Formats: sequence, structure tokens, C-alpha cells
Amino acid sequence: MGKRGSRSQSQLLGSLTKKQKKHLRDFGEEHPFYDRVSRKEAKPQTCQLSESSDTSSSESEAESEPEQVSGYHRLLATLKNVSKEEEEEEEEEEEEEDSATDETEMNLEDGDSDISEEEEMAAESADMQGSVPSPADPEGKDGHGPPGTSEESPEEFTDAKHESLFSLETNFLEEESGGDSSPKASQDPFVQHVNTKLKEKEIQAVATNPRTTHQLKWPILGQVVFSSKFQKLETFKPPKDIDLKSVHLQKPLESTWIKTNSQFLSGPQKSSSPFTPLQKELFLIMNSYRDLFYPERTALKNGEEIRHVYCLHVINHVLKANAQVLANNSRRRSQKLGVGDDDDFRDQGLTRPKVLIVVPFREAALRVVQLFISLLEGDSKKKIIVSNKKRFNGEYGSDPEERPPNLKRPEDYEAVFVGNIDDHFRIGVAILQRSIRLYAPFYSSDILIASPLGLRTIIGGEGEKKRDFDFLSSVELLIIDQADIYLMQNWEHVLHLMNHMNLLPLDSHGVDFSRVRMWSLNNWSKYYRQTLLFGALQDAQINSVFNKYCVNVQGQVGSPLSLTFGKCRVLFGSRGRRGGLHLVSSGDSSPPDALSDPWQVAVRNVPMTGSISQVLVQLPHVFQRMEAESLASVIDARFNFFVNKILPQYRDAVMSHTLIYVPSYFDFVRLRNYFKKEELNFTHICEYTQKSGVSRARHFFLQGEKQFLLLTERFHFYKRYTIKGIRNLIFYELPTYPHFYSEVCNMLRATSSGEEAAWTCTVLYSKYDAQRLAAVVGVERAAQMLQSKKNVHLFITGER
Repeated sequence: MGKRGSRSQSQLLGSLTKKQKKHLRDFGEEHPFYDRVSRKEAKPQTCQLSESSDTSSSESEAESEPEQVSGYHRLLATLKNVSKEEEEEEEEEEEEEDSATDETEMNLEDGDSDISEEEEMAAESADMQGSVPSPADPEGKDGHGPPGTSEESPEEFTDAKHESLFSLETNFLEEESGGDSSPKASQDPFVQHVNTKLKEKEIQAVATNPRTTHQLKWPILGQVVFSSKFQKLETFKPPKDIDLKSVHLQKPLESTWIKTNSQFLSGPQKSSSPFTPLQKELFLIMNSYRDLFYPERTALKNGEEIRHVYCLHVINHVLKANAQVLANNSRRRSQKLGVGDDDDFRDQGLTRPKVLIVVPFREAALRVVQLFISLLEGDSKKKIIVSNKKRFNGEYGSDPEERPPNLKRPEDYEAVFVGNIDDHFRIGVAILQRSIRLYAPFYSSDILIASPLGLRTIIGGEGEKKRDFDFLSSVELLIIDQADIYLMQNWEHVLHLMNHMNLLPLDSHGVDFSRVRMWSLNNWSKYYRQTLLFGALQDAQINSVFNKYCVNVQGQVGSPLSLTFGKCRVLFGSRGRRGGLHLVSSGDSSPPDALSDPWQVAVRNVPMTGSISQVLVQLPHVFQRMEAESLASVIDARFNFFVNKILPQYRDAVMSHTLIYVPSYFDFVRLRNYFKKEELNFTHICEYTQKSGVSRARHFFLQGEKQFLLLTERFHFYKRYTIKGIRNLIFYELPTYPHFYSEVCNMLRATSSGEEAAWTCTVLYSKYDAQRLAAVVGVERAAQMLQSKKNVHLFITGER
């Protein structure tokens, strides 16, 4: 009987569909839809109840009778013994069936959480933002991004479990925090900034007002220019000493900052000031809510020092903003408001994300989040709650063993490409008092950390159905760190991001309009957004973004507008996409028409000697000046000058082993096509060349089988290979990074075989390359070269 009974049970189990099995396993009964109904009509029976009968008696009778176990209940035990592998296969097939029947359902992955790691996440979250694709699945519910972008997993992980814990609408200010936690003091820079009132006339006059500037010299930052397009311009100088109370830090930052920043403080400085001299000047500007462009941020020297201070500013801003919202929640709960009192509680934007941090790699995002945790935790024995920390460390961390041990690269390369260098990511972070929620949905996040590529795939382009940029509508603090690296990635992504900042959202996203600030409702958020821009060099494209998209009501802090070289003055103009430099006489009081824009910045903090002093080989440097009528014609003028004047000198077989260094990929493609058309003996290496193709090209060039080698700057940036066999060197354009000039020149030492006397180096430049020229040859020498229209011959002896 046992075997026969088990056989009948297995037959009955095999007749069930996978949906029926799952429903039976989860609920212990068959779904009512599949109930077997007899074809015979049941005769109605009437039942007369006594007056004393009630529901309790019926319940007691049900409890007294033995429960009849159905066949499905007997099968439940066998279903629970199914192996895990079969369960996973059934769930996967079931998800496919569910998606076919209802395309609007979307299941979220299970995530590791430090709060409850074993708890399963709900399949659907009511906290997701309506029909708008969530940032966890930015390309839409099917997960397919626009063509030409990197592929990601169909479904990204988003923490929807802790929504109520981190909701600003349903939480209140903790009693133990006290009433002073909400920023109320009129001297607080945060309160002064958000309460600044603009008039319609001032906004309309911004487009026509000239930029007012004032230049000061600071001890560490050097020459600093305060500029603004509003009528009111205030400047200040840094005090000698500052304490944490004077900068209005929110609790608990006063106690945690000293511990977090202790690695940069030593000796008497550790007890006298909580900041380094550089951090002090930078934070004073940040805390005044002015836009800042600092072009001397390097990974080797002060990169981490700067990261610490802007993370302090971010946490301070978020804690103050959230404390203001929670305090108003408590006030609204404790008192009955009249009709006219609503304006007193306007403390939010149209969407919750208020800080956007743009970093190039996952390693940088990991360090930023670790600093957030350290700033909120400090020395406290009570650990803060960090949800999904284990998953975050796994996805953003790196394995040291993955890096080849014998890989030798320059120090700056090791500092930039450290850890996880994936450049396609985005993550939302929610902070509420002393808790951090990682992988929060974007519309439930306070801070967004992303790469330009990660933002580009969610913002989308014109005509794409699955795109979303409403989360950028109320960003109050934008930080673009390591901006120079984006020139090597794709600068178009940065421009695309800036074009979508602080636009009115297309959906309300559940906002309470009675709590939204008036300047946000008026679409004036961009005038209240603070932008902090950090990079390792002054570049025309970076300067153009800072001057064009930064219109903060508090003003901007950047570089001077002009740089005087003897009798000439170099001005930077940001007109157009690439920007540029122009040389005018010092007697001219007005710049030319090409520079009539109010957005101008100039070079000041450039090395007096330039990177050419780091060349270690005896090499003649010939700087060939080309003429261009305008900035827009520089590209064509350079190509024609190279084809007609430079290339004929190297066509002879005697001038073999010629390396042509090309910074722009578009110029590289143009030259490659021309070389193919002219059937020249050449090979090429770019950032898209396969490893086998790179090896073949290097071998052919070393053996002399190929006369020319075209090399892109981005390949040198990402690989730093030493190209052997170079005898003649041509810089089609001055390199973006000044130290790349000396690195490429020093490659000639790799195959030194008594031919040093025949080595040559030719550089093409124009008057619009003054910025890069000054960084390579030095300020004084660049001024002489820009004044003279003759070619310049320099000879470097190689002595240090």
C-alpha cells in the first residue's frame, strides 16, 4: 500500500503545472482556480440555526473535529524535499511565464544586507516610482540600453526593503538629537544660501549682464578670481586659523572629522587646525556655496586630501537639509497649521536627490562611500547601520591578486588605475541621521554617485522612449572629480549630463508641492546649484563647461581672466565646443569678437619650466607654427599643414622609424585614411586595437618593416607601453597631459644604438594652443613663441 500510495502521489504530482506546484509549496493548498468541480448539480440544503448560535460556537466545533487532510496536503511534504537546483530552475521558468503573461511585473534580485541578510526581498515594491524606469533598471523594464552602450545585466539590484526606514515623509527628528540639530541660525551658510531670494528682473538680466570679477592672491591656492553675473559680488580672504564651530558643521561631524582626517595632519598642525592648509582654503570656498574650479588636483599628491574635504561638505549639506525636513515634519505634526503657514515649511526640491558626485571609476565611488561611513561613525562605539554593505564591497571592491605582479608603470598611472577601474556604474545613497542605505532607488536617494557613462545610459538621447533625467531636477550640489580623465573617456557624456541638469521634471514622483521651495517651482534651481570641479590640468573644454553651465547666485571662484607675457596678453575664450586661447596686444583694452563672451578664464598656475625639462635624452625640438584664421578652422589648417609641409620631409626611406603622436581620435582616423589612400608604408595603434594587433604593429615598427606608426593619446593613457625603435618623433598636436611630452620623448632611450645624432622631434602648434604650449615649454618661452611667427628650435641636452 505504501508503494502504491507513493506512486499515486507521484502521478498526481507529475500532473501539476509548475505554477500549481509553487502555489502548493507556498500556501499548502491548491489554487481555487484549479478546484475540481463535480458535473452533478448539488441540491441546495437549508439549515436552520438556533438563536444562541454564533460564530464562536462554529469555530469551537471546527476545532473539535479532526481535520481532514486533502491529497494536496499530503503532497506538500514531497514538494518541500525538492532539491535547490530544481527549485531554481522552476523559478526561472516561472519568471519567464509570468513575464509573458504580464510584462509590467518586475522582480528585484535578493541583496545582502547588514540589517537582515536572510530576509527575502519582495517581488514588487510599492516604493518604485510609478511608470518611470528606476535607476536600478534605467534602460527600462527589459534592461536593454540604447545601441552603442555597454551591456549590463537585465536587472540591476535596487534596495526597496528599507524604504520606510529612510523615508523623509514618514520620519521625524529624533528627540535625543535636540532642537538644535535643524539649521536655524542665520549665520549658517546653508540657511543663507537656500533662503536667498532672487527677483524675476535679476534672472532676466543674467543673460546680458557682464561678468564682474575680482582677483585675489591666497597663500595656497595662489591667484584666485571671484566672478559673478549678478550685480552683487562679495570676496573674502582666508583667516589664519579656523575651528570647527565657526564653519557650522552638523552633528556628529565636529567629532568625526578630526579622526577621519588625521592621516593628513601631523605634529603641531594636528592640534592647532582640523584642516590642512589646502583643505582649509578649499572648504572655506565650498562652505560659502560658491562654484569652484581647482585645476591642480593630482592623484599622486593631493587627490585624497581633496576627496576628504568635499565628502565632508557633502555630508554636512545632506544632514542639514534632511534635519530641516524632519524638524518641519515634527512641527507639522505637533500643531495645526493655518492656510497661510505653508510657506514656512518649504524645505525640499521637486525630487529628493540633492547631491550628484561624478567619478571615473568604481574604486573612486568605493572610497567616497567609505568616507561617508567614517564621517558618520568616527570613534563612536555605536556602529551606524549600513544596508547592503557586503554587496557593495563585492561589486565595487577589487582583488589585489588580479593585477599582474610584474606590471611596471609610472607612478601617476599606478595612482589613477588602482582598484576596480570599471567606468559604467551608478548607485543611490540615502542618509537619515546615523544610517546609510546603499543601492537606494534614485528618487529615494540623497546622494547619487555615478560615472559619466553610467549617467549617459540612463539619461538616454532624443527620441528614445526609455530615458529618465527627472532625478537631476533638484540637484543642489554637483561635484565633478578628476575631470581630466573624462577627456580620455568620452567628454560628450559630460556635456550631455550638463545639458540635462536642473530641468523641470516630467512627472511629479509623489512630491508634496506645499513643501517645495519657490525657487525650485520657478525653475531657478540652476542658480542655486553649487558646482565643484576638480581636475589635474587647465583645458579649454573643462574651462568651457565651468564658465557656461555654472551660474550660481553666490558667484564662482576660478582662475584669472588673463595672463600677461611681456607686451602680450593671453585670453581664454569658451565660445564653441572646444574653446581656445587668443593672443592680443597688452595695449588692447577689449578682447576680439571671438572672445566677446562673458565666460573667460586664463592660465596662471603653470610650471615656469614646463615638462620639457624632464626630457632625459639629447634631442633637438623643432616647434613648427601654423596659422589659422579662427578656432573653427584649426583642425583643417593643422591637417593641411602636416600633409603639405611636414609629411614630405619624412617620405624618404632615410627618415624611417617615425612615430606620429595624435591626441584626437578624429584626427587619427583622418590621418589613417589619408595614409591608406596614399599607400604609405605605415601601421597604427589606437585604444580599439586588439592585443594581437598591437603586438604586430610594435614588432613591424621595431624591425623597420613599417616606416610610420600612428599612435593615439588615449592608447598611451590607458596602456603606457614603451614603443621601441623610435628615431623620428612628430607631435601632430601638443599632448593634453604635459608630462606625456617628456614620456614619449624618453622612449627614444629604449633602443639607443649609437644613432642619437640622427634623432628628431617636430611639434605642431598654433596661437590657440597657448595653454598647452605654456605647460610644455614654460610660461616665458611660450610668450616668446606666441609673439614670434617663426619656427622655434630648442635643443635639450638631457642634463638634469
